[in-house]
Amino acid sequence: MNAPAESSGPERRPSALIAEDEPLLAQALQAELARAWPALQVLATVGDGATAVTQAQALRPDVLFFDIRMPGLSGLDAAAELADTWTPAHGDFPALVFVTAYDQYAVQAFEAQAIDYLLKPVQAERLQKTVVKVQEALARRSSDAIHSEADFESTLSQLRHLLAAGGGPTGAAHGAPATPLKVIQASVGSAIRMVPVDEVLYFEAADKYVRVLTAAHEYLIRTPLKELLPQLDSQSFWQIHRGTVVRAGAIDTVTRDEAGKLSLTLRGHADKLAVSRLYSHLFRAM
Repeated sequence: MNAPAESSGPERRPSALIAEDEPLLAQALQAELARAWPALQVLATVGDGATAVTQAQALRPDVLFFDIRMPGLSGLDAAAELADTWTPAHGDFPALVFVTAYDQYAVQAFEAQAIDYLLKPVQAERLQKTVVKVQEALARRSSDAIHSEADFESTLSQLRHLLAAGGGPTGAAHGAPATPLKVIQASVGSAIRMVPVDEVLYFEAADKYVRVLTAAHEYLIRTPLKELLPQLDSQSFWQIHRGTVVRAGAIDTVTRDEAGKLSLTLRGHADKLAVSRLYSHLFRAM
C-alpha cells in the first residue's frame, strides 16, 4: 500500500482510493484511470467496505471509487459510514464514484441522484466523462469553501435516497405504506407477544435481530430493519441512524455536543441515542 504523496505547492497531485473486491477488476480500473487521468495518484486499493472506510479516513483521497457489492459493508453503506464519521479535520469529503454491474434499477437511482457511476467492465469513453465531471467538482470545491459544504450536504442527501433505492434503510423519506403496521409479533419463549406499534419507543438493529424497545420491555424480532421500515408510518417513525428508528412522538430532547454531533433521549427510557449525520436534517432547526 502506497503512502500519500507529499504536497508540493499548488501542483499537488489529485489522489484516489479504489475499493473493489475482485482484484482483476481493480487492476483494470486502475490501468484505465492511468490512461484517462495520468495526474491521478491511486493511494491504495482495498477489497472490502470496512477497510475502505478506515483507509479513506487515513489517506484522505480526493476521489473514492467504491464497488457497490463488497464483503461486509456494501459500497453504499461504506460511503454512508464514512460520511457520518468525516470531520472538518479530514478536509473536503471525497468525490464519490460508484462502480456497479449492470442493473437498470440501480442505474436509474444513480442518475436520479446525480452521483456518478461506472458500469462493469469499465469502458474508456464512459470513464473519461466521469473524470471530467470529477475534475470539475474538485475545481469548484477548491475555489470556494461554500461550494465544498454545499457539495457535502448534497452528497448526504444523495446517499439517503440511494440507500432507499438500493433496498437499504430509507430514513424519514420512505413512503407511507398502504396499511401501516399496527402490531409487532415478538417471540417470547414458546409464546408470541403482540406488541402494539404505538407502544414502541425505538427499533435497533442488532446482529441477526432487531431490538424492539418499549417503556417496560425489550423484545427481539428476526425481521430485518430494512424490511420493517417500509411497513411503518413515516410520520410516526423516523430513522435517526442506519440501525436505529425512533417513534417521533416519544422524543423528549435533542442535544448537540461540542463536536456538533446530535443525540436524543426518549420519554420513558434512559437510553441516549446517537443521530447520524445522514439523518440530522430531521432536526434542521438546531
